[in-house]
Amino acid sequence: MIDDEHNKEETRLLKDVQNKSLSVRLRTYLKLSGPGFLQSALSLGGGSLASSLYLGVLAGYSMLWLQPIGMLLGIIMLSALGYITLVTNERPFQAINRHINPVLGWGWALASLLASVVWALPQFSLANSVMQQNLMPATFGQDGSLAGVPGMIVVSVVILAITLGISWNYDRGRTGVRVYEWILKGVVALIVLSFIGVVVRLTFVTGAIEWSELGRGFIPNPALLFRPADGFLPILAGFSEISQSYWTDLIVNRQQDVMAAALSSAVGINMTFLFAYSMLRRKWGAEYQGMMKFDLGVGMLIPFMLATSCVMIAAVSQFHTVPQPGIVEEYTADWEPDATQVNEYNRLLEGRVLYEAAGSDLTAQQMADQIENLSREDHIMAATLITRDAFDLSFSLEPLLGSVFGHIIFGIGVLGMALSSITLMMIISGFVFCEVFNKPKNSWLFRFGALVPGLGILGPFFWDQAYFWLAIPTSIITLLLLPIAYVTFLLMMNNKSLMGEFMPRGRSRVIWNTLMIGAVTLISSASLYMLWMRGGSWGLGALLLFLGAVGIAHWHKRSRGKDDEI
Repeated sequence: MIDDEHNKEETRLLKDVQNKSLSVRLRTYLKLSGPGFLQSALSLGGGSLASSLYLGVLAGYSMLWLQPIGMLLGIIMLSALGYITLVTNERPFQAINRHINPVLGWGWALASLLASVVWALPQFSLANSVMQQNLMPATFGQDGSLAGVPGMIVVSVVILAITLGISWNYDRGRTGVRVYEWILKGVVALIVLSFIGVVVRLTFVTGAIEWSELGRGFIPNPALLFRPADGFLPILAGFSEISQSYWTDLIVNRQQDVMAAALSSAVGINMTFLFAYSMLRRKWGAEYQGMMKFDLGVGMLIPFMLATSCVMIAAVSQFHTVPQPGIVEEYTADWEPDATQVNEYNRLLEGRVLYEAAGSDLTAQQMADQIENLSREDHIMAATLITRDAFDLSFSLEPLLGSVFGHIIFGIGVLGMALSSITLMMIISGFVFCEVFNKPKNSWLFRFGALVPGLGILGPFFWDQAYFWLAIPTSIITLLLLPIAYVTFLLMMNNKSLMGEFMPRGRSRVIWNTLMIGAVTLISSASLYMLWMRGGSWGLGALLLFLGAVGIAHWHKRSRGKDDEI
């Protein structure tokens, strides 16, 4: 009853401000916003932070265009899904099964569930990383009293308990939901303001940012899929032919992985499920279309672009073509190099030796001798391509906050991102379980579904590389699932039985279809490319099986429709 009264009050406010000034409308929209900030809190998680970091490390300013494009494509499809949900007031999963194709409906729901589990892995790893390196190194660090597995168990269990407590109580009344959403807004603001401050400091105090080059970084350059970024080209030119080939292949492969991860983490398939059902949870209707667009623009697009761009710029100033200090003699550091990074440095050099050996077996002594005989440039390049982590990225806040506060503020921000992302993925999983079993959101099934992303607690225990990098392969997996949602939304928008009188017509339909087909084409092309590069014939075989199931379901649906007519 209270929720109904609150919803009526929101509707009245929206009607009252329709003809008011822009400033009045914006203040009202900001007051009522919610789902867009939920999306922002989820997108500003481990995937987007890691993608921004490694895009800056690998490509300098030249890939600043990628994440905004990924977000814009996602907003196009979320706007379409939002419009469909608001005007039809149907639950999307049921609508897809009834009007489009049940394989696509179940594929969307199960892929959203899988994405939530997969993405929870790096969030738990991020939380452990900042506790070990930024917030409580004396307790959980390499030499701490709870170093190693005991510390990871303590941190992971505490994180799991906090996120489960929040997610299980998420659906208990509007007040709790609103408080939670405002907390997420605060976390997003803290992250964005911190990195904006770094960029301002680098611009006006140290002069470390080349704004002309930065501006060119927002111009799309798809050629970076197949060649190293410009910053590496003069360095690679000085290598021998065999070294140049090895390091070029390595850089390009990493660039491809990070580009795919950036596209996926901007708007993931589980985020599409959250957006639709968070609007239904708040009982938004057709009159909220303007509110929805504002929510996506102000609550999602602007914070995401500011945060990811500023993280990239900070990473470029610190890491692009710069060897990791403490690894090679020429670049000393005031701290002991991380053991994980030293191991990765050695693996990169071993890979360089094996690349030239062309599959020949080498003894341990032969490998050590060959590594010793590699050029100084090979060693420096290996130190340059080492995977950076939370400890390294927090140094980008030092110009603004100093060493101690830089680590603390960065650690709090990343920990807040991890907590909010895990909680939201639990909520998404609860929504999925309730929807596929057609149960109310306050049932025990919601709590059971929310437990599933808790499997991410295993992430820190089974990943032996830098925790931040775990977000890259997990984001690639979710990119492969994203076309399921995008293609489905395109079909929904053009389905007469679902949309009825609300189906766009004339110029509006041309605009919607042009934008949506463009988004589907770009994301599907990226997904297919990564499926072939990482999955090979097995990946394509899985795709063909899925498409075959879609075709069979469509044929069955048409046959049943004809029987009903007879």
